[in-house]
Amino acid sequence: MTRIFRALLNYFVKGLLVVVPLGAAFFLIFWIISRIDTSLNLSSELWVDSKGRPLYIPGLGILTVIVVVVVAGILVTNVITEPIKRWAGRWLNRLPLFKFLYSSIKDLTEAFVGEEKKFNEPVIVEVNEFGLKKIGFLVQKDLAKINLPGEVAVYFPYSYSFAGQVVIISSDKVKPLDKNAADVMKFVISGGVSGLD
Repeated sequence: MTRIFRALLNYFVKGLLVVVPLGAAFFLIFWIISRIDTSLNLSSELWVDSKGRPLYIPGLGILTVIVVVVVAGILVTNVITEPIKRWAGRWLNRLPLFKFLYSSIKDLTEAFVGEEKKFNEPVIVEVNEFGLKKIGFLVQKDLAKINLPGEVAVYFPYSYSFAGQVVIISSDKVKPLDKNAADVMKFVISGGVSGLD
């Protein structure tokens, strides 16, 4: 009887290892998509059914986001010229709080998906005299502008989080990692359990 119980427990644990990550990933994706769709879906404001009740069309909010992003991409690529971009930038810089939020979010977005990706140089940094090392991403190679010649800025992401820490360190303490940046980011974010296959 204990043998059967152990076998069932073993199958249960192995099942958990498959079901929990899959379920959590699908739930998180579904939750994000449904929140965006609910927040941006204007169908209930625009249309009513034959009895006068608001008509909700699932997916219209997500479709709206996709269309707006594609149209913005087309406009920025083909219609909006450099003088217009500079004028808009000057106008946005006059709004202190908006400027801070907009520029921070823009820089973070460009760091992952822009033409000049920032987290594409994985490095390993020796942190102390005992040989403790941390994995990070080189984000600034030259800090002479802020009177720190020979120093670099390294971003250390936290495990299981999108947060991280920027550290200024001497360039001779930083060694490049000959690995794919996405795999290294996955390794760090997962707490060191995946990504370096």
